[in-house]
Amino acid sequence: MSEWRRFTGELAGWTLGHGPRLVFVHGFTQTGSSWKPIAAHLAANGYESIVVDQPGHGESSEVRTDLAATAGLLTSQCGRGVYIGYSLGARLCLHAAVLHPQLVRGLGLVGASPGIADDTERAARREADEKLADKVERIGVEAFLDDWLAQPLFAGLRLDDQQRADRLRNSANGLATSLRLAGTGAQDSLWSRLGELGMPVLAMAGEHDEKYVEIGRRIGASVPDGRFEEIAGAGHAAHLQDPDRVIALLRSWLNDLNW
Repeated sequence: MSEWRRFTGELAGWTLGHGPRLVFVHGFTQTGSSWKPIAAHLAANGYESIVVDQPGHGESSEVRTDLAATAGLLTSQCGRGVYIGYSLGARLCLHAAVLHPQLVRGLGLVGASPGIADDTERAARREADEKLADKVERIGVEAFLDDWLAQPLFAGLRLDDQQRADRLRNSANGLATSLRLAGTGAQDSLWSRLGELGMPVLAMAGEHDEKYVEIGRRIGASVPDGRFEEIAGAGHAAHLQDPDRVIALLRSWLNDLNW
């Protein structure tokens, strides 16, 4: 297979393979490279895979947009395809599906949340995100990353040297801006709009990520063509802990799509 090629647009992106288009969007503190093993596997099996760096991350670290504006950038750059996202990336893909449904043929989500419906809870989360933004600016990316990955949410996740180095390419200012503009506290709740989604949606969550298992089940039940899959033995970053299972779920689901 050929090498990853630059994909032109305001967001740094790379493409591999030929066929129906898949767009992969990473989570907070990651870059598009985190999806490359899964994306490359699918590219070798008849798809075009695109990975992007989100605003505030990687080579898009100087881009400053909230989720709604980023959904516009992402879909205008990548066009019609299946959008697949993890955590922050899943929230972005949900925005793309709600705001630009004509460009989203399907939606694959890992550890997704449509947001916080309660105004008081959302305000508290926004305050917590602001404190995290202040923290990363104060202590720097390396120390912040250690603290971030020490959360129970990521129990069992072990980064290899390459994965850690990739995250350390991020800047403190970029991550802080991402938290302030695209954190869960900053986004409007999309729960009431899930029923509008006409495309197939596959929600996934790791078995030990109990909060997101519950949310994933609700997403699957709220979307007309929705489905939920639990990934045994995994936590929040299920696509990193068990990529083979995520690949298998995606391939089976993609095979059933009406391309």
